[in-house]
Amino acid sequence: MQPPTLRDVANAAGVHTATASRALNPESRNLVNPDTARRVLRAAQALGYRPNPIARGLKTAKSGTVGLVIPDLTNPLFPPIVRGIEDVLAPAGYSTLIVNTDNQPDREKSQIASLRSRQAEGLIIATALLDHPLLRELHDQRVPMVLVNRRTEDLGVGSVAADDAMGVGLAVKHLADLGHRRLLHLAGPQTTSTGVDRLLAFREAVRRYDLDADPARIVVCDSWTEEAGAVALRSALDAGLDITAVVAGNDLIALGCYDVFAERNIACPTDISVVGFNGMPFLDKLRPPLTTVAVPHHALGQEAARMLLDAITSPDRPPRSVLLPPSLTVRGSTTAPHP
Repeated sequence: MQPPTLRDVANAAGVHTATASRALNPESRNLVNPDTARRVLRAAQALGYRPNPIARGLKTAKSGTVGLVIPDLTNPLFPPIVRGIEDVLAPAGYSTLIVNTDNQPDREKSQIASLRSRQAEGLIIATALLDHPLLRELHDQRVPMVLVNRRTEDLGVGSVAADDAMGVGLAVKHLADLGHRRLLHLAGPQTTSTGVDRLLAFREAVRRYDLDADPARIVVCDSWTEEAGAVALRSALDAGLDITAVVAGNDLIALGCYDVFAERNIACPTDISVVGFNGMPFLDKLRPPLTTVAVPHHALGQEAARMLLDAITSPDRPPRSVLLPPSLTVRGSTTAPHP
């Protein structure tokens, strides 16, 4: 079977071949009506059309590559984000170079330097801290970039993330409706926007539903990992905190709770209910299956890629911050508190 051609894309979108060519080329997309450009990109994606980046590069001196900076490739939330990014970038003629930083600033700096030496035309960054000097430096150098799943403070860079306040509110409301009043929040690192926003949202939701607001029932984890979640829950239990449910900062922290439940013969959800955040794959295979706030990761990646294409083609356009709505997936890890 022959691969789809530019003419096939043009026919599917109902436009002239030259219009399709301009719409698929980030350098000339601004010459096409935005609705028409989106129609052409959708047609290219549906047909599986792939422009030839080598041929285009010879004409434009552009690399046709975008750098994607990930903090931890072993975290299962990132593959659907990557897939969403590639589903948008590939029809536009871009390849994605993925680097992993292991949450280490020196490694991040060297990896981004490597991407720039390869002439990456823009960056999608999932490693942003609230205070991030390297990103500020890149911004000052007018490097096109978009933040995904994170944001920074006082930096004019586009970002796309889940609506953390809405998601935590869904989790707390679910537990409150079941009858829980003493909730423990295992918060993510407070150096990240997600950690800060989810903690603030937890405090607000506890007030909104008139639950017990003991500040001791907030324990901050030092990383977004299973091990950190286990350490935090052990410290809360060792301190004698009276809790009936846990709102975990993310699904990996919630998995750490499962480890502690097994160690201490705590029945979940009979003794303690737990809610995660992110909607990672395979959570339904746990025992009990994990109730979680599901984030539309594929859509996050798609929107981040669209925003980066805009930043590359229209560098003077004001950056946007987009929040996508999460949803609550109720499974077996939550029930009414034991009388």
